[in-house]
Amino acid sequence: MLHFPKWKIILVIIVSLAGFIWSAPNFFPREITDTLPRRLQPVSLGLDLQGGSRLLLEVDSDYVVKDYVAGLAESLRITLRKEKVSYSEIQFLGRDTVTTQILDPQDRERIQGDLRNLDRDAEFSMNQDGFVTLRYSEVALRKRTIAAVDQSIEIVRRRIDELGTREPSIQRQGEKRIEVQLPGVKDPDRIKALLGKTARLTFHLVEEGVSPEQAASGGLPVGAMLLPATERGAGLPTHYVVKKRVEVGGDLLIDAHVTRDDRNSRPLVAFKFSSVGARKFGETTRANVKKRLAIVLDGKVISAPQIQEPILGGAGTISGQPDIKQADDLALLLRAGALPAPLKVQEERTVGPDLGADSIRAGALACALALALVVIFMIVIYGTLGLLADVALVLNLVLLLALLSALGATLTLPGIAGVVLTMGMAVDANVLIYERMREEAHAGRSLLSSIQAGFERAFGTILDANLTTLAAAALLFWLGGGPVKGFAVTLILGLLTSMFTAIMVTRLMVALWVKWRRPKTLPL
Repeated sequence: MLHFPKWKIILVIIVSLAGFIWSAPNFFPREITDTLPRRLQPVSLGLDLQGGSRLLLEVDSDYVVKDYVAGLAESLRITLRKEKVSYSEIQFLGRDTVTTQILDPQDRERIQGDLRNLDRDAEFSMNQDGFVTLRYSEVALRKRTIAAVDQSIEIVRRRIDELGTREPSIQRQGEKRIEVQLPGVKDPDRIKALLGKTARLTFHLVEEGVSPEQAASGGLPVGAMLLPATERGAGLPTHYVVKKRVEVGGDLLIDAHVTRDDRNSRPLVAFKFSSVGARKFGETTRANVKKRLAIVLDGKVISAPQIQEPILGGAGTISGQPDIKQADDLALLLRAGALPAPLKVQEERTVGPDLGADSIRAGALACALALALVVIFMIVIYGTLGLLADVALVLNLVLLLALLSALGATLTLPGIAGVVLTMGMAVDANVLIYERMREEAHAGRSLLSSIQAGFERAFGTILDANLTTLAAAALLFWLGGGPVKGFAVTLILGLLTSMFTAIMVTRLMVALWVKWRRPKTLPL
């Protein structure tokens, strides 16, 4: 019992020092912690502790499916035109099927292989009359929807990071929903406006020779569409007729920032394409000099300037923003990328800072009372050894706080409940050990033999109890939502730290105490 290997002593010292170092920033003011390295930041407080906004967003799955099937139809059209195949009008059947008819029997066999490989997720069939059917299964549509949600989460994260929001929490809820928690954000209106925009930027050639009035009265040419204009005013068109074909997509942008027009100081959004985008943009402008190129954002024409000369540098500007704030928001959206589908706000909740401060005070009071009661109980029942257990308990809390800080975890009210529960579970292991010591001493064993047996024979019980609780906590983390996960995280980390302090730290302190005091009887 008195022999404690040096490597264990070194391990306890290193872990304890690391715990104090990583937990220390939690007791410093914000002005100091902001200057510390990223790995030495305090625990982030959740929405319910520091106030802020919570948004529950839902990805428009119908839009995802419609866009997916429309893309299949466009690929079919491009392939048939490229191969110079005569076909009837492409039509949609239901929400998942595209169909057309190959008119020339000689083209049917020739084009069949290309159409079969058009999309591996689409089921292809062609009958003897040349009717082609491409259909997505429900599995393929569900897979596409899940991918769209994953992409939306990443785009939402980029947009919020661009705003400089501290410690945001963005996670999936169910198959189609995204929960966004923004601690410290008191007014979510701007956030909702930014997240609610798809920000799909495309460049289309304007259909020359057809006025918006002619298109609105039924004279819309094939392959064209009528879009509204965002900039309204005297002499400015309210609608534009543009070609459906996308010349260049906004997904090829690599940068966007705000600048000003030298002529009138109005804000402009300067953009820059990637090498691929710059090549496509250059080819489009070279082939269409003196024609107008419409810049379309979310189905509305921002502007439609005339191409005066080829633009080969892959850069340009977007005008029409009324003020610098809207120009900043547009640049932010373009940098972060376009959402694959619109997001609908399903639920919104704002927590005031006063309520968060009350929650912190209540949580701190609960922790302090729990710690005080446990400390008093252990000293009254187990005397000196109880005091050693209290020291290990304090170290356990330090290590738990250090782990939460090092992992970048967010502390919520349920998390505080997990901390309080951890305190009781931490001394529970010491209670098992001390009670086992007492039983061995009453059975006639010597002091050292009783202490040895207490630690060794209680270890199996402690391990089993913690493993079963750990399994339950892991299930809570896997299946639970945000608050439940916060509770599970602190519980799991608390179990690990309490095992370490009960088995290693308490045993080391008892061994050092026996060597120092050399008691004749067990003080229990």
